[in-house]
Amino acid sequence: MNRLSGLFSRRLFILALSFALVFVVCKLPVFAESTEEQTADVNPFIPLMLALGVILLASRAGGAIARRLNQPRVLGQLIVGVILGPTVLDMLHWGILQGVDLQHTIKEFAELGVLLLMFNIGLEVHLSELVKVGKVAVFAGVLGVVAPVAFTMVVLLPAGHDMMPALFAGVTLAATSVSISAQVLLELGYLHTKEGNALLATALIDDVLAILAVSLTLVLAGAGSAEGSGDFSQLLIIIVQMAGYIVIAFLLAWYVLPRIMQSIQRRPQLSQAYGIPIFALVSALLFGWSAEYLGGVAAITGAFIAGVGLSKLAPGMKHDIEQTMSHLAYVFLVPIFFVDVGLETDLSAFPLDALPFMLILLLMAVISKVAGAGFGARVGGFNLRESLRVGVCMVSRGEVGLIIISIGLSSGILHGGSELYASLFMVILLTTVLTPPMVRWVFQGKNQDEIANPALASAATGD
Repeated sequence: MNRLSGLFSRRLFILALSFALVFVVCKLPVFAESTEEQTADVNPFIPLMLALGVILLASRAGGAIARRLNQPRVLGQLIVGVILGPTVLDMLHWGILQGVDLQHTIKEFAELGVLLLMFNIGLEVHLSELVKVGKVAVFAGVLGVVAPVAFTMVVLLPAGHDMMPALFAGVTLAATSVSISAQVLLELGYLHTKEGNALLATALIDDVLAILAVSLTLVLAGAGSAEGSGDFSQLLIIIVQMAGYIVIAFLLAWYVLPRIMQSIQRRPQLSQAYGIPIFALVSALLFGWSAEYLGGVAAITGAFIAGVGLSKLAPGMKHDIEQTMSHLAYVFLVPIFFVDVGLETDLSAFPLDALPFMLILLLMAVISKVAGAGFGARVGGFNLRESLRVGVCMVSRGEVGLIIISIGLSSGILHGGSELYASLFMVILLTTVLTPPMVRWVFQGKNQDEIANPALASAATGD
């Protein structure tokens, strides 16, 4: 009887799903149409509800399929984003979603998502463990930036590209999106291994060096103009600004921020009703803002530093923050971030005649990061396997690469219709999509005894 009931339930589910698919197919022309009557006087919240609902549902489905195939959820979410984007469904241009600037709003949700992702990762960091891999981080961070720049110029200059576009392309591929690899390691339970700590420490150095490289390239590009005569002194100011911010932010996060939270804890009128997590969220936002506005570094770096500072709180307070921030991030904002990477990508616009060049650039982008950061980790004291893992974790360019390539576009160094720009854009996307399965592959067989917080890893995966 139970077997018959289960069979009936499955058939009923398949029937209902079939009706739902037929309904959606029938309604697609309505979604695709856009008339003045539909878009006039639209309350922007109404299409936003639909868009967020579709994104979260698709993200969950993509993540579930990826886990079914024994891959990280992140990979499924990234691929779903590409499907929902202009490459296939072009969701944000459906008629039913017209009349408001949804792309900008969803982008802001995505930026909040990556901010909280890095804040949560910072909470899980033990500063003493980061210090232990300091030598590895320095060598891996420096060589992980130098190698892509050198490799890219070796490929582009003989192919006939000018010096400045070739240099800026190398700087673009020197960037790393640590959030992608960190999320995968969190899912797999390896964030607190030697390699995970090395990744986080290396990412800080990589972030600073990549931004300095962008600034230096812009200085060189403008050095021949009248406006560029004082740019070298401006570059020195940028270096001092970034270094000063990171030092001061770490001191404030480590010594002042925990004392503020402890003071709040002693005042029930402030600490009750999720008071501690709310003030923790405020610290993540303020440190993220100050990183961009005052320090000239990425906002995620500021949020990460705030998380590191709060990681020294008493276990009870830290647990409350972790639980609340994990629910807020992984239920709502982080899935939007990973899907948004695909929503901004239009693979259909890629010129097919640039495919061979793009594949060469992609191969070089992967090899240069693995070889550069991996060799740096080896010089720093890691064994061969550990060094390979660090190198692979640094492959993803993600949102950081997209930001840098947009700077090249706005500055005139890169041109939107060029083969180089289209290929760089594709390489940034593909390294982001390829990183999760590559990370999983190089970590296969590693002992999971070092998992420090299984609950957070479960929250990250939704399992």
